Amino acid sequence: MEARRGVARDAGAEHGPGWAESVRGAGAGGMATPCREQIHQEVQDYYGKELQKSEDLKTNACVTSARPLPKAVRDALEHVHEEVVARYYGCGLVIPECLLSCRILDLGCGSGRDCYLLSQLVGEQGHVTGIDMTEGQVEVAKKHIAYHMNKFGYRKPNVEFLHGYIEKLSDAGLADESYDIVISNCVINLTPDKKAVLQEAFRVLKPGGEMYFSDVYASQRLSETIRKHRVLWGECLAGALYWRDLYSITEEVGFSPPCLVTASPITIGDKELEGIIGDCRFVSATFRLFKVPGGSRAGPGQVIYNGGIMGHERELVFDANFTFKEGEVVDVDAEMAAILQSSRFAEEFLIRAGASATAAQGNCCKRAKEKICNPFQLLEQLAAPGPACCPRGTSGPPGCC
Repeated sequence: MEARRGVARDAGAEHGPGWAESVRGAGAGGMATPCREQIHQEVQDYYGKELQKSEDLKTNACVTSARPLPKAVRDALEHVHEEVVARYYGCGLVIPECLLSCRILDLGCGSGRDCYLLSQLVGEQGHVTGIDMTEGQVEVAKKHIAYHMNKFGYRKPNVEFLHGYIEKLSDAGLADESYDIVISNCVINLTPDKKAVLQEAFRVLKPGGEMYFSDVYASQRLSETIRKHRVLWGECLAGALYWRDLYSITEEVGFSPPCLVTASPITIGDKELEGIIGDCRFVSATFRLFKVPGGSRAGPGQVIYNGGIMGHERELVFDANFTFKEGEVVDVDAEMAAILQSSRFAEEFLIRAGASATAAQGNCCKRAKEKICNPFQLLEQLAAPGPACCPRGTSGPPGCC
């Protein structure tokens, strides 16, 4: 299942036979949506048959906010086969840090661009699995395995591609606690059962593992009219989750509270669609979730980044609230302390229990700030003039002071 923008249909086209009748309650608020089977078929037909190349996409929905890419990522992207890139309909790049030797699962891998990029970053001792419900896309990905392994100089493949559904990873044979990282590039909005996706991701992650993903979020719970609109489903909007519901769902599933990384606005250029959407706003945002073991939960503390993570040797922008510079002491709350202590980042930091008010001396922030959790608030701060500083770390989005 590709996360994926733009349905090449007239916004005023009539809904197909049975569309309005084939609905059920789904998601927070009990809003009606087309049934899962119908959504799956629509997505497969569009991304497997109608689109031929990424230039066929029509809107800016699902565009992940861009951060400067490390040279290693840019170089790795250059080595991906041109057909894989052309047939990949995802948006931006969803590439976390500190990946060497990790086992990674890509939900909605499509033609495999991110998988082949990650294949280089995890190294020959790592492994990348891609799963997608669109059979044609999986076939494109599989076709180029030998090409890429030869290109990378690997003796045996460290990638595999599976045809299956991201809500039912067990059906594809994916075992409990078998991955270090799960990624997803603007796909979850295309499934009616977000909680099932997050539950499956949580199940297959190892303790301390991370889900790093981009998706589309709404400023409010969507009306039934929006949730049943065929074009808006294809445009990645009708299935968008109300951003606050992400926090409640992740808590139910067992993840630590979401860490908001980036946000970028989504614009609607079609007048008819604007009328249907009304005052609802949409944003593309990247979050990171961690499967923190119960015993790892601790109090607030201080951390010092050792430096040296490839592409982030001197500074690690962890999320919108925390940026860690090599050798600098940063106060962190209990949630961040537990994440760093229990995850693959543990060896990259010196972690001390107990926070100190003096740790923030020299920081441009004069007083404690609330964490930025709302992606729409982050958009406003990014657009506001002012010095670049952050609520808690050493730097961050503009306008926070």
